[in-house]
Amino acid sequence: MGRTFREMERAPQEEGGSWKDRIPWNKYFLAGLVMTGLALALGILGLFWTPYSTTAMSASEKFDPPSLLHIFGTDNFGRDIFSRVMKGLGTTIGISGLVVLFSGSAGILLGALTGYFGGLADEIVMRVTDAVNGFPSILLTLVIISLLGSGRQNVIISLGIVFVPSYVRIVRSEYLKLRDADYIRRARLLGVKDVRILFVHILPNIFSVFWVSVMIGFNNVILAESGMSYLGIGVQPPEASLGNMLSDAQGYLQAAPWYALSVGLSIVWVVLGFSLFSEGIRRGKCE
Repeated sequence: MGRTFREMERAPQEEGGSWKDRIPWNKYFLAGLVMTGLALALGILGLFWTPYSTTAMSASEKFDPPSLLHIFGTDNFGRDIFSRVMKGLGTTIGISGLVVLFSGSAGILLGALTGYFGGLADEIVMRVTDAVNGFPSILLTLVIISLLGSGRQNVIISLGIVFVPSYVRIVRSEYLKLRDADYIRRARLLGVKDVRILFVHILPNIFSVFWVSVMIGFNNVILAESGMSYLGIGVQPPEASLGNMLSDAQGYLQAAPWYALSVGLSIVWVVLGFSLFSEGIRRGKCE
């Protein structure tokens, strides 16, 4: 006897067993989990508490080297660098999370509609995404920022617009593959509405592919936001961001090399952590 509709609907989700069985416990995943977990913990904690004030200046503690009191040393204003790195991690990761949430949500919606229904709307959306992808990402971001102005909110908007097309294409391709699957055809025959098919029957089955894209997107957004803040068109001082802190530190490479080193390594740590995490998900279970 053939499978029931419910069995066919669940089949793509159950191929790898339960959700616990599908977690890729390989060395890349574990290393990325530890690194991103530490960065996220420090960033979230930095939004509410830091060992020292991130804005209070002290002329007597200017350019103090790393010590037990200041593990990353102090900057040109006597501010504790570790406290500012905590705050900067929270700012950078927070902006990246909002950008990925905005662009990912828009990508899911547009990709699902165009991939499932096709037609004129599909052609229009694809041509728009082609046009956006035709510009270098950083150049398009700079154009949008020049129109909107600098600042946290405008950084989120500009980066969100730039990253939408990549998610649209990924989601659309997955919906094109699944829209004619047996369980989807059975759902249509049983009178299931298109909205339910889109977001209940198909969407859960593309998360394994989409999640890797989200992790890669975090990496790209973190680098883009840091680059924009470094150039002075992103998050503005005195608000701490890894990008503008690195920009400040470059003027004191000889007087306080620990300043640039601690901020630069923090950026590398976060980016490498998300890279390993996404690589672990992509590779799946180890042998």
